[in-house]
Amino acid sequence: MTQNQPTELLWEKIQTGARGISRSEPSLQAYMQNAILNHRSLLSALSFLLANKLQCKSVTESVLRDIFGLAFSSNIEIEKTISDDIQALIERDSACHSFLSAFTHYKGFHALQAWRAAHWLWHQNRKSLAFMLQNRISVVFGVDIHPAAKIGKGVMFDHATGIVVGETAVIEDCVSILQGVTLGGTGKEGGDRHPKVRSGVLIGPGATILGNIEIGEGSKIIAASVVLKDIPPHSIASGVPAEVIDVMKTDSPAEKMDQSLSG
Repeated sequence: MTQNQPTELLWEKIQTGARGISRSEPSLQAYMQNAILNHRSLLSALSFLLANKLQCKSVTESVLRDIFGLAFSSNIEIEKTISDDIQALIERDSACHSFLSAFTHYKGFHALQAWRAAHWLWHQNRKSLAFMLQNRISVVFGVDIHPAAKIGKGVMFDHATGIVVGETAVIEDCVSILQGVTLGGTGKEGGDRHPKVRSGVLIGPGATILGNIEIGEGSKIIAASVVLKDIPPHSIASGVPAEVIDVMKTDSPAEKMDQSLSG
């Protein structure tokens, strides 16, 4: 991964982009003002954006803003984590050309940051509130992540629609996951029952990974594969059921975003 931008510089670039959009596209001036330029910090703007998108008649925007504000302010690492997630979008998604666009328009990023608040609530034993937030994230963004799952930083959900992550799943740092991916269990068993995705992994669209299995560091799962057993580090797996078909020649397929059958 390339050297990430300091949070302060990233926020400055988002604000600069918002001012430019306000001048060039008057119809978006109010949106840029409310979403970005009225805020003094990245976390304040993000709390506003997420609350605005996830509100409903039963859970108001003001209530959600308070929840996000508390969750983000209680985590001293959150700004760095959010910055790494934005940087991952810029570096890996060929359709994402600005920090402003990544921050305001990419629902995979929004779903992931809202989940981070739900995860914090879960560990504060506010599980009913965490489940409510999980439900809103699923309804609005089409991304269903259990609040108890563990997810690192520098993670990209590309397109994101249809991603499902189970309760005991683990996604380490610097992972890229495309649309329609399931990290699920194999049935009604309890306990530790979901996949562990190690750093640098790329999971292609429509892939299904089931059970308490490990996807080794720096591996690539080809689109629409069904993975039912451990995949060794730096491997390429494909098929139904998936088998190792080759080895990776690069350390981090998550950053290369090459979904071909070769390494």
